[in-house]
Amino acid sequence: MSNAEIVSAVEGVKSNKRQTCAISGRERPKRDLVNVDTLRPALSDRIRQDFPDLPAESLISSQELARYRNLYVEELLKEEHGEFTELDRAVADSIASQDTIAANVDDEFETHRSLGEKLSDHLASFGGSWTFLISFAVFLAIWMAYNVIVGEKNAFDVYPFILLNLVLSTIAAVQAPIIMMSQKRQDIKDRARSRNNYQVNLKAELEIRHLHEKLDHLVTRQWQRLAEIQQVQLEIMQERRGKK
Repeated sequence: MSNAEIVSAVEGVKSNKRQTCAISGRERPKRDLVNVDTLRPALSDRIRQDFPDLPAESLISSQELARYRNLYVEELLKEEHGEFTELDRAVADSIASQDTIAANVDDEFETHRSLGEKLSDHLASFGGSWTFLISFAVFLAIWMAYNVIVGEKNAFDVYPFILLNLVLSTIAAVQAPIIMMSQKRQDIKDRARSRNNYQVNLKAELEIRHLHEKLDHLVTRQWQRLAEIQQVQLEIMQERRGKK
């Protein structure tokens, strides 16, 4: 076999492994193409809306399939919700690209915390614990007992403990903003967690709906094939009876 024949044979094998996408018109590897009729009916009908002359058993690339999945989900959400938000867009993109959308919000917040945010969280956590209440009560008792026992001449804060009132006011003034900063971060974390839960639930709902459509489509096609097989069997039986 000559070199030209070998090259032509190799090119023939390669051409057999590559076919043309019915939408884009580009040649793609055979493993990257999907039969339109094997898709769920809603998605297949959406593709045929833009390409009504698309023949049966047409092949489209995975890129075009992802684009129409995204477009179908976008139109579906607009029809049901009346709008299409950024959260919905993220869900549509994840369905089209078949990526996971669930995220650990707590880990992300813990990773990106600044030094001030970590300090405020620790102070707020300590200020709302029994350890703080008991230790602060012991501190107040020692303060007042010492100033009463040593007398007015040697006490650094005589009754009615004006310095102690100033310290308590200062602690309350500083503690309140720290607790509010920590609560603000907790609210942001809760909103991020709620957004993630909404996206996960929406994607699960859409995937389950698509799965039901796919199963119904497969069952319908299976019944059609069984009916065709039975019809062929009946025709064969009738032909045999006619021959007898």
